[in-house]
Amino acid sequence: MSDALVFQTDGPIATIRLNRPEKRNAFTVEMIDEWVEALTTCRDDDRIKAIVLTGTGDRAFCSGGDVGRMRDPKDATAVGRKSKLFDHIHHIPLLLEGIDKPYLVAVNGAATGAGMDMALMGDIRFAAQSARFGETYIKVGLVPGDGGAYYLPRLVGIPKALELLWTGDLIDADEALRLGIINRVYPDKDLMSATYEFAERLANGPSLAIRMTKRAVYQSERQDLRSALDLISSHMGIIATTEDHKEAVRAFAEKRKPVFNGR
Repeated sequence: MSDALVFQTDGPIATIRLNRPEKRNAFTVEMIDEWVEALTTCRDDDRIKAIVLTGTGDRAFCSGGDVGRMRDPKDATAVGRKSKLFDHIHHIPLLLEGIDKPYLVAVNGAATGAGMDMALMGDIRFAAQSARFGETYIKVGLVPGDGGAYYLPRLVGIPKALELLWTGDLIDADEALRLGIINRVYPDKDLMSATYEFAERLANGPSLAIRMTKRAVYQSERQDLRSALDLISSHMGIIATTEDHKEAVRAFAEKRKPVFNGR
């Protein structure tokens, strides 16, 4: 890993941190490839139960791609520009689709353009009070190339998504909360401690039930009711046989806090 992207684990929680505060945490191709590598590790390492994404500093979560660092002669062609997205940046959302562990995003500052898209890829988003959000592609005559047109309408509905995508207007954390783009707003100084407290709660919970719940929720977006109920009944049959479920039942009867081990 380079210094520009920090990947570290603390027990069952992994952190991916964009670390170019002097560039408002704009990402480069190298950072994207390291990001993919970190997410792959999170997916494959059973010791990791939850993932936190954030940025360094208090000015920006991520301002999108570093245009100067990402410029390539091949980008002058339509195929070259498409390949730059599909062969690098798009690996992140496609990889996330196969990760059923909780992926939490702590938005520590401005999230604009591709930076907002990267935040939208999270399962849950917490924001500092000073955070700002904007799908600013339109301001440079571009379309939302990193998933904004996919994720944003699913959170706010098509009319509001089009307004935000067509204008590129910035909204503050309170408005993002009202629209359902983020889950919670915290004072800047409390953002990371609150995020990790929530991550620890999930990491110490019944991990298989948490993962299967995430899987069922996302899959239900593409299923009819009968298929969704068929899937969740299968999940229920499996989960009911786990040691975590049995421990939860024992703890309830004994009026104590359950201790889960992920089985």
